[in-house]
Amino acid sequence: MILKLRQLERRRRAALCVALFSWLSACTSVPLPEGNSLSSHAGMSPSRGTLMPAKLRVDSTAVLTAQTVRIVPTSTQIDSRAFDPNDLALVTNAIDRALCTDLSDRFKIVAINQPADLIVHATVTNIVATNRSAAVTSTVASFGGSAALGIPIPRLPIGLGGLAIEAEAVGEDGLQRAAMLWSRGANMITTRARVSAVGDAYSLSSAFAAAFSRMLVTGKDPFNRMLAIPSMQRLRASLGGDPKYDACKAFGTAPGIPGIVAARFGLPPAWTDKGAGLPSRGGAAH
Repeated sequence: MILKLRQLERRRRAALCVALFSWLSACTSVPLPEGNSLSSHAGMSPSRGTLMPAKLRVDSTAVLTAQTVRIVPTSTQIDSRAFDPNDLALVTNAIDRALCTDLSDRFKIVAINQPADLIVHATVTNIVATNRSAAVTSTVASFGGSAALGIPIPRLPIGLGGLAIEAEAVGEDGLQRAAMLWSRGANMITTRARVSAVGDAYSLSSAFAAAFSRMLVTGKDPFNRMLAIPSMQRLRASLGGDPKYDACKAFGTAPGIPGIVAARFGLPPAWTDKGAGLPSRGGAAH
């Protein structure tokens, strides 16, 4: 019995080592975007605080004195024929919803027809499609392996997707106050496989929103600092509750607990996320 327990422990340790090594070597490479939606690319420089591709510039004085933000709905500069329009709409709306929630920590978010100190706009410049067949295989293998070994099994390093975005914040005078070029690919450990061509892009949208919002909230390189504990309003919104500001309701509510469960089982985002302006199944009652 003792020998069997030792063998099982060795298997678990070996699986964990393989998982960690694979994570370091297996993730999607997504080129850093440079579309034509920014008013200027001047003065942008690579971030010094991340291994992920990112370039940025921020006028600290201007963003720290700003008090209000208006969010222009995210647009795309990709070949939309490669994706279902409804799936693309879910991705762009997820970006807007996450931006609205994260920026609410410091700024007052105003409606699209109201004046604001900063106008924020993001553009998706590339989506690397998630291979749906690989996602199914990965989900099944993960559940089977976890049941057999008793430890979490990473995603298979095949068919991984990715996302690339450029975004800026301009003042009422039209001058750029901050800008960012950002890209990231899915990895085996932190990005769950979802059976959707935009599954990984959808999952990664919140990572971009967190980085861009943190740059505006702090006026500094968001990658060169420790991650902050989410505020109560962000936690409430992520669980499907109403956002802090009415203007954010235009982007709907987060899928909440049903969305978390759906992601765990690899289900498409569309199964629980109802998109812009409509309550999701995870929405809290008020």
